[in-house]
Amino acid sequence: VQLQASGGGLVQAGGSLRLSCAASGRTASNLGIAWFRQAPGKEREFVAVHRGSGGGTSYGGSVRGRFTISRDNAKNTVALQMNSLNPEDTAVYFCAGKSGRFALSYYWSSENYDYWGQGTQVTVSS
Repeated sequence: VQLQASGGGLVQAGGSLRLSCAASGRTASNLGIAWFRQAPGKEREFVAVHRGSGGGTSYGGSVRGRFTISRDNAKNTVALQMNSLNPEDTAVYFCAGKSGRFALSYYWSSENYDYWGQGTQVTVSS
């Protein structure tokens, strides 16, 4: 399985960006796919997850109400719509995939993922 993240860029505070994670491979449609982010000097932080078949989403506390994760099974993509961005959202954003189906809390830890995409930089200017 390969994951390809795209959509990062530079945006002013209050603006929006949409990230996309494209999954390829035989079992891609069965993956739970999440977004994590990592700012310089900080640990990798859980942002959101879409559990895959059967649905189920979860969000990190700092993004809940501003970010929305969605899935297009026909295209094997998971999007992260980010609204009301602020400078604290500046980070490299990674998508990650996990085979199988678990409780939503399982997906909060970056250690539990089987696949990672390359990061995409999001920079929010004040």
